[in-house]
Amino acid sequence: MRNEPVGILGGLGPMATVYFMQRILDLTDASRDQDHIDMLVWNHASIPDRTAYLVGDSTDSPGPVMAEDARQLERAGAKFLAVPCNTAQAFQEEVAAAVTIPVIDIVAETIAAARAAVPGLTTIGILATDGTLRARTYHRAAERAGLTAVAPDEQVQKDVMSMIYDGVKAGIPVERERFDAAVAHLRAQGAEAVVLGCTELSILRTDLAVDDAHVIDSLDALAARTVTMAGGRLR
Repeated sequence: MRNEPVGILGGLGPMATVYFMQRILDLTDASRDQDHIDMLVWNHASIPDRTAYLVGDSTDSPGPVMAEDARQLERAGAKFLAVPCNTAQAFQEEVAAAVTIPVIDIVAETIAAARAAVPGLTTIGILATDGTLRARTYHRAAERAGLTAVAPDEQVQKDVMSMIYDGVKAGIPVERERFDAAVAHLRAQGAEAVVLGCTELSILRTDLAVDDAHVIDSLDALAARTVTMAGGRLR
C-alpha cells in the first residue's frame, strides 16, 4: 500500500485525539502491522481554548499556535493534516496557509457523510459547541451543499455544552436520556440527519453505544477520509 503519513494536529481536546487515533485503527482494513497507516501526532494540549476565543471570553487566539504546530508536522514529514476538532475549523484557513500540504476539512467530510447516509437530505441538525455555532461553520457548509441547518434553542444548547464540558471533558458519565433529548429536539425542527459537530460528542456516542445511522459522527467522517488519503483500506 502507499503510506502517506498523516500529521494529527491534536490536543484540541486531548481525549478526542486519542479517540481519533483509535477510530483510524478501527476503520482500517488491516491484517498485519504494515497495513495500518503512519501517524505523526502533536498532542498540544495547551493550545488556547477555541470556544472561549470565538465567543469573546478570551483574547488569546489559538490560530497562530495551530499554524506553527502545522508547520512542525509538515517539517516532520506529514504529507497531509487532520485536525480532530470541529471548533478549530474556524481557524482552518490560517492553518492551511501555514503549510504546503493539504488539510482535511472535517466539516465538509461530515456534510458528505450525512448526504450519503440520508438520500434526498434537505435539513441537518447540529450538535456542537457555542464556538462552532457562533462561527456558523456548519451553517455555511450546509448552505454551500444546498441544505438547511438547524441548531438547538438556548436551553438545549446549554445542556449540550454541559454534556461536552461538565461531562466528557471532565470524565463524568452523561445520561443517555440527555443525549437522546438533544437529538429529538433537532428532529422536531425537521432535521433528517443530526451531526455530532464536536469530537467530545463523538466520544459520548461511543460511550452510550448510540446506533443510529442518521446520527452522523464527524470524527468517524474525518477518520475515514484520513485512512483513504494515507493509502489505507477501509473496513
